[in-house]
Amino acid sequence: MDNIIIKTERLEKFYGKSAVKTHALRGVSIEIPKGTFACMIGPSGHGKSTLLNLIGGLDQPTGGKVIIDGVDLTGLHNSRLAAIRAEKIGFVFQFFNLLQNLTALENIQTAMMFCKIPLKMQKTKAEALLEQVGLSDKANAKPYELSGGQQQRVSIARALANDPNILLMDEPTGNLDSESEKEVLEQIFAIHKTGKTIVIVTHNSELAQKAELLIEIRDGKLKT
Repeated sequence: MDNIIIKTERLEKFYGKSAVKTHALRGVSIEIPKGTFACMIGPSGHGKSTLLNLIGGLDQPTGGKVIIDGVDLTGLHNSRLAAIRAEKIGFVFQFFNLLQNLTALENIQTAMMFCKIPLKMQKTKAEALLEQVGLSDKANAKPYELSGGQQQRVSIARALANDPNILLMDEPTGNLDSESEKEVLEQIFAIHKTGKTIVIVTHNSELAQKAELLIEIRDGKLKT
């Protein structure tokens, strides 16, 4: 289907070898239409983050396929995989993953370097993204000068730097207090309204209730 932007086919993932092998995913097949707000739920250690990493091309499956916007990621050369990630996918992580020696503005600009965007354009776009997430006044602040919620909003702005169609988020509010969580969720919902496909790994039941598509993973399998 042309409307399907994320698809996995019988996805398998093993870690380790022989007797100590861990079976993280067991034949997971999903389809996520364009523009969907999807949540992955399930107990810790049951394969949610593994599935998200495989969808994002951060890891390779042991078996099966990952197809992103019509492109089969399986077996792609690292350089081609990196290009697809840069162009099509934005990542937001629980612990922000900001570079501590760079300002908020510079952290956002780093994402654009991979797409060879001219320096002047990087700055202009990064400023616009900071304004979008309500942090124009924090452009020159370094991560340690920002609250957890502000850092996560910077990481969301960075994820949007190359205007990807897909945002993958792994527990984006899991390290935040309730007020910061509210700020970040407001940003996520606003971004979804622009037509982005968003996939979030979460233990937040309130967030999961707002999902248009709920993907429950237990023991490495899709719960139906």
